[in-house]
Amino acid sequence: MSTKANSAKYEAENIQVLEGLEAVRRRPGMYVGGTDVKALHHLVYEVVDNSIDEALAGECTRIEVYIHKDDSVSVRDNGRGIPVGMHPTMKKSALEVVMTTLHAGGKFGGGGYKVSGGLHGVGVSAVNALSEWCEVEVRREGKVHFQRYERGTPKGAVKVIGKSDASESGTKTTYKYDPQIFKEEMELRFDTLVQRFREMAFVTRGVTIFFSDERTNREMTFYFEGGITSFVRYLNRNRETLHPVSYVEKQIEGIGIEAAIQYTDAFTESVYSFANTINTVDGGTHLTGLRASLTRVINDYSRKGGLLKDADPNFSGDDTREGLTAIVSIKHPDPQFESQTKVKLMNPEVQTYVTQIVAEAFYTFLEENPQAARAIVAKCLTSARARDAARKARDLVIRKSALESLTLPGKLADCSERDSTKTELYIVEGDSAGGSAKQGRDRHFQAILPLRGKILNTERARLDKILGNNEVKALISALGTGIGDNLDIEGLRYGRVIIMTDADVDGSHIRTLLLTFFFRYMPTLIEGGHLYIAQPPLYRIAYKNTVKYTYSDKEKDKTIKEMAAGDKASIQRYKGLGEMNPEQLWETTMNPANRTLLQVTVDDAAEADRTFDMLMGDAVDPRRRFIQTHAKAVRNLDV
Repeated sequence: MSTKANSAKYEAENIQVLEGLEAVRRRPGMYVGGTDVKALHHLVYEVVDNSIDEALAGECTRIEVYIHKDDSVSVRDNGRGIPVGMHPTMKKSALEVVMTTLHAGGKFGGGGYKVSGGLHGVGVSAVNALSEWCEVEVRREGKVHFQRYERGTPKGAVKVIGKSDASESGTKTTYKYDPQIFKEEMELRFDTLVQRFREMAFVTRGVTIFFSDERTNREMTFYFEGGITSFVRYLNRNRETLHPVSYVEKQIEGIGIEAAIQYTDAFTESVYSFANTINTVDGGTHLTGLRASLTRVINDYSRKGGLLKDADPNFSGDDTREGLTAIVSIKHPDPQFESQTKVKLMNPEVQTYVTQIVAEAFYTFLEENPQAARAIVAKCLTSARARDAARKARDLVIRKSALESLTLPGKLADCSERDSTKTELYIVEGDSAGGSAKQGRDRHFQAILPLRGKILNTERARLDKILGNNEVKALISALGTGIGDNLDIEGLRYGRVIIMTDADVDGSHIRTLLLTFFFRYMPTLIEGGHLYIAQPPLYRIAYKNTVKYTYSDKEKDKTIKEMAAGDKASIQRYKGLGEMNPEQLWETTMNPANRTLLQVTVDDAAEADRTFDMLMGDAVDPRRRFIQTHAKAVRNLDV
C-alpha cells in the first residue's frame, strides 16, 4: 500500500515555464544530442549548416571556418546575411529573434529558402544558448551590424559598427562553448571536422569550404565540381573498380534526387545517404529506395539477359550490395527527420521517387554498358554462392542444440556474473598473456579469451572464409551475437569487449586486424559503445620503495625527474603482457579503479571505410604512401 505522506507537492505553482533559451540549457541532449565531445562538434555543424543553406539557395559560394587559439569558433559566409530589420510582431531586430528564439528562422515556408538542412529553427539559437559568449556580424546593404550574447542573453541591441562594400554581404558567427554545460575536458578535433566539411563540399557542388585551425596552424580547402561522383571516386581510389561511375540527377515533385553508383572488387558495401547535405548516418527512406532499386534492376537485367537461369533463385539484397559504393543525396523542401540531430530521413514519398529514378537510370546504364553489366552480375553470382557457403559455416559456428543454448570455445575463461551489463571480455594475444590475464583478473565479472596468432585479415576475405577461421569462430561464439546481417546485439554476453594486445608491432597488427573485423562485421558493437582498447603500461620505474608505471616515453621521463632518481632508478620496458606477473597486469591494466580504457568510436563512417580499405586492402601503393607520410608520427616502434 502506497503512502502519500512524503510525496512531492504537485500544484499549479509547480508548473515551470522555461523562458527564452533556458530550455536548451536545461536539456541540451534534446537539441544537440548531449554534452559530450560529439555534441561539441554538433555545435559547429549547426552554424555551418546555416551557411550551407545559403549555398543551396544559390546565394553563397564560400564558407570559412576558424578554430581560434582560445577554442572559440568562427563561421563566415558570403551569403545574404541574416536580416537585421525590425521584426513586425516581435518588435526587435530579426537578427536578435533568430539568435535568441527557438523555432525562429526563414525555413518554415516564408519564401526565404526552398531547401534547407536547418528545419526546426533551433540550430543557431541552440548554439547561442550553449555558448559562454557569442558574437554575430552581418554585412548587408553597405553596413556591418553587430550583436553580442552571453549564455544566450543579448548584451545590448543590434548596432552598426562600420561600413562595408555595397556588393559585400554575409554573416560571421563567433562563439565559445560554455564550460558550465560541456564540463568534461574535451576539444574540437581537426580530423573529425575535416571529414564533415569534405562531405558537405561533395554534396554541395560549387561551394568552397575553407577550414583553418589556428591552434595547430593546419588548414584545408574543399571544392568539388563533380559533386557526389567525385565522392564515389574518392572512396574507391584504393579499390579496383568494375566500371565508371553511374550517375543520375532528377527533380520530381519539387524534390531533387542524386545518386552515384560504382561496383568494386571489395567484399563489403560502402553506401552513404544525405538529405539537404546532412549525412543521415542511420539512413532512411532514400537509402531504402536506392538499395531496393539496385536489387530489382540487377535481377530483372539478369533474367532478361539469361545470366540467371530459371532454376536459379533471385539475387538477395546482400548479393547485389557486395562491393557496392554509392551515394544518394536528396534535396527536399520539407524533410522529416527522426530527431533534431537528423540521423534518419522519414519521408515515405522519398523511397518511391528514389526507387523509380535510380531504377530507370541504372537499367539504362546496364543496357548501354554490357561489359560493366556482366562484371556486376558475375560479382553478384560469386557473392550468392559465397553467401550460401557462409550461411552453412555460420550455422556451424552458432549452432544451437536442445541440450546447450550456445557452444562456448574451450579456451574461453568465463566469468560467474550473468548480467551482461556488468561483465567484460578481454581479448588477449597468446597463451602467455592469456595465462597472466586469467590469474590476475576478477573472476566474478571478467572473462578472458586468448587468441593464438593473428586472426584472418577480414578486409581481404569473404564471410565464408572468415567463418572457417578458428580464432574468428571462437570470438563469435564467445560474444553470442552472431555476425553480419544476422547480428543480434541482444545476445551480447559482455557489456565491454576489451582488446588487450602487446605494445609492439605485432600487438598493433593484431589490434588492427580485430578492429577491421569489428568494423566490417560487428559495427553495432562499436555504435553501442561496447568496444574498448586496453592501455597497458610501457615502463615500470622502481626507486627505493616506490614503484610507478608509465604509459609513454614523455611520462617516463617526467616521472624519473619527479622521483629525482636519475640513473639510480630501475627501469623495465614491457614489450609484452606476458612479461608482467598477474598482480602487475591486474593493477595496471585490468583493475577498474586504476586502468585506462580507450573507447572505440566511429565519427565518420565513410572515412573509416576508406582508411580500413587503404590499410588492410590489396592495393600496396596507397599503404606505402600512408606509411611514408606518417612515419615520423609513430609513437611506439620496436627496433
